[in-house]
Amino acid sequence: MTDIVDELKWRGLLALSTDEDALRKAFADGPVTFYCGFDPTAPSLHLGNLVQILTMRRIQQAGNRPLGLVGGATGLIGDPKPTAERTLNSPEVVAGWVERLRAQIQPLLDFEGPNAAIMVNNLDWTQGMSAIEFLRDMGKHFRVNKMIAKEAVSRRLNSDAGISYTEFSYQILQGMDFLELYRRHGCTLQTGGSDQWGNLTSGTDLIHRVDPGAVVHALGTPLITKADGTKFGKTESGTVWLDPEMTTPYAFYQFWVNADDRDVSKFLRIFSFKSREEIEELERQTQERPQARAAQRALAEELTTLVHGADQTAAVIAASRALFGQGELAELDERTLAAALAEVPHIRVAEPAPVVDLFAEVGLVASKSAARRTVKEGGAYVNNVKVAAEDAVPAKEDLLHGRWLVLRRGKKNLAAVEVGSA
Repeated sequence: MTDIVDELKWRGLLALSTDEDALRKAFADGPVTFYCGFDPTAPSLHLGNLVQILTMRRIQQAGNRPLGLVGGATGLIGDPKPTAERTLNSPEVVAGWVERLRAQIQPLLDFEGPNAAIMVNNLDWTQGMSAIEFLRDMGKHFRVNKMIAKEAVSRRLNSDAGISYTEFSYQILQGMDFLELYRRHGCTLQTGGSDQWGNLTSGTDLIHRVDPGAVVHALGTPLITKADGTKFGKTESGTVWLDPEMTTPYAFYQFWVNADDRDVSKFLRIFSFKSREEIEELERQTQERPQARAAQRALAEELTTLVHGADQTAAVIAASRALFGQGELAELDERTLAAALAEVPHIRVAEPAPVVDLFAEVGLVASKSAARRTVKEGGAYVNNVKVAAEDAVPAKEDLLHGRWLVLRRGKKNLAAVEVGSA
């Protein structure tokens, strides 16, 4: 197997390391027990978290043992945001989110065999600790001048918002996590985003203070950027979540299909488990025939299958094809069709109206006269059926699942009409 450090570097997943040569030796001598933490500050993980989970998966596949930590304790606090204090959620809400996040992480790791993953919760070793014990046993190992120098803290100290003692203490809690996992499971590596580097190294520093002879490591993945300057993991409708109720599998799939050609090579290396040869072939296809979007489609299918399963992936691919006239719209289940149509311009009307009116109202054309020209030229479709008459009015039996009409102008311009009372 390729050296995992070289593999991570080739894929652009190694931005920071406490000691790359020592880490490489640890992997060679392995197996290494390592962990990554996820705080339940929302009811779902998102694409930024997916980078970390899939990095864990790669390191596990190289023969190492992952510990997936969902922070029932740190989630009650939250790491310092760059601009303002977090809103604290109730213990009941956080406990519910812990279970939701665990359910999203578990399918992506292997819980069988000699390097079986383990899920852990830092509430297990913090909830019984008194404030005095926390200050005496943990606080004494941290120096305030070093804590202030951490980037996340210094940004807040220099802002109008300042920082509370609650969020200032977050790095102590995260450092304590690494120490506890080092003691309980022999964990010697923590992974995370490079924006969390201060929190990651608080753990290595704490272990070295408690056990000066310990050899432990931290590994930071880079911040993912997009060529167009917009934030990775965001769309016009907001964050791309892993929860199918918050971001539908169709929208998740389309996020990858719509990836910029300038970004898709980077995304393949970071997210795909295809071999180097397969990725390089897809990169070649993108250069030679970008309009085919072979790399984007391969990535979309792979990741949607990983996160949402093969059945959901098949359904969204069928929907994507059917919307553009390459499949039967009537065969799509209502939920998948509704999710797909939510991603295109759409309007709601009480009753079916003339096609030219609908085309103009939904914005597929600039005016009713332009809609008539589109019909006359043979470029207007309703439910993938070419509209032959300028005065055509869809019948109620044309409604997909009794409520939808799919409008298309030419090959690529889509919109939807939902018929029924609001």
